Amino acid sequence: MEFFDTHAHFEPSVEYVRAVLARAREAGVSRVLAVGGSDELSAGASMAVEVAAEDLGKYPIVCKSAGWDRDQLDRSPESLNLNGAVAIGEIVLDYHYSPETRKAQMDLFARQLEIARKKSLPVIVHTREADDDTLGILREIPVHGVIHSFTGNPVFCRQLLDLGFSISMSGIVTFRAAENVRESARFIPLDRLLVETDTPYLAPVPMRGNPNEPAFVVHTAKFLADFYSMDLERIAEVTTGNALELFRLGGKEGA
Repeated sequence: MEFFDTHAHFEPSVEYVRAVLARAREAGVSRVLAVGGSDELSAGASMAVEVAAEDLGKYPIVCKSAGWDRDQLDRSPESLNLNGAVAIGEIVLDYHYSPETRKAQMDLFARQLEIARKKSLPVIVHTREADDDTLGILREIPVHGVIHSFTGNPVFCRQLLDLGFSISMSGIVTFRAAENVRESARFIPLDRLLVETDTPYLAPVPMRGNPNEPAFVVHTAKFLADFYSMDLERIAEVTTGNALELFRLGGKEGA
């Protein structure tokens, strides 16, 4: 039984990366997607790929993505280093903290979607309090990908599913106050479901209060197994297979 953490950020420290990846492998995590978003996050992602390649018996297989987030509004999408990237992301519309940069966020978001469309790469989308703009732009620029760490309501979830997107559940789904996320999870077809940690954020119950790490994706998977009244092995199999297919890493395995 193996798990795929489809969204993790790494600080660019070899010691940190080695320790976190070793614990992930011990927990049954076979693959991790190291996600960019800034120069520092991209450096951490590249370091995670390099460390993982040192010893695949000790560490999970790590792949990476590249993108500019909401705080990189002065960056050109054309400057992204996509060498070895399996996706573009994370790309962001988030008006919770930065509503004043709405137009600039929309422009950067759309330009990165265009690159993904031209290169036929999946996108990793972060959206928060930006439902209408997210849907509007995704309808204008048809791409495929995943909505990471979904926090919306069932209506928004259905609309994204109608656009062909996968939905990734993070530790938020385990939080007591996240009933809207659990309601949304009821409508996600199993062949569109992914799991993630969003390391180092959003540690799931029972690990809340700790820095998150890829090993903890198992707790989110266990929660979903109980939620769907399924075996944990089946959740691991399905979500890993979905991620392998979405990011073109060899297709589904037993899903």
